[in-house]
Amino acid sequence: MAHYRRLAGETCYLSPPDETDAERIKSWDNDLEVLLNASMDGTSTPASALYQKPVERSPMLKHMMMIVDAETDAAIGWCMLYSMIPKNRRASLGIIIGDQSYWGRGYGTEAVRLLLGYGFDVLDFHSVELGVYAFNRRAIRCYERVGFQRIGVRRQSHMLGGIAHDTVLMDILASEFNGEPITKSITS
Repeated sequence: MAHYRRLAGETCYLSPPDETDAERIKSWDNDLEVLLNASMDGTSTPASALYQKPVERSPMLKHMMMIVDAETDAAIGWCMLYSMIPKNRRASLGIIIGDQSYWGRGYGTEAVRLLLGYGFDVLDFHSVELGVYAFNRRAIRCYERVGFQRIGVRRQSHMLGGIAHDTVLMDILASEFNGEPITKSITS
């Protein structure tokens, strides 16, 4: 199945995944450089559930989107909202640009903006949070450009090569989000 433009930006768009994306995601999960920056548990990402069970049976993947280059239609990564707490209107955000040739080119920033617009405008979240390893400065700059604020540090929470690294905790409130409203095109 081809990807389709559920949420479109200038350089990329977000499309729901399907089973044909499973092998690509699996390859990113097995790329050590991608995985070491992924602020996950160090063994697999939440997206790995895509290749472990069918999409329609995995509620965790309900708000997962593939990041697709708008010019080439190539899937370059994924992003998702997960660990949702509806009562508090809160969720966590995860993103991986799996194709390293797209690192540092603004695709992650645009994908996060699109996903946050969806989370705040469509899903009516009040806040979105994330954790990022302190050594992943590129990701921290991306999140700060979108409007995330540092809210704390989980000290020496991640062991890598016998060295303890901090995890920077960040969040953004709907009122702080500076992206284009998703619903603008519907109401104008």
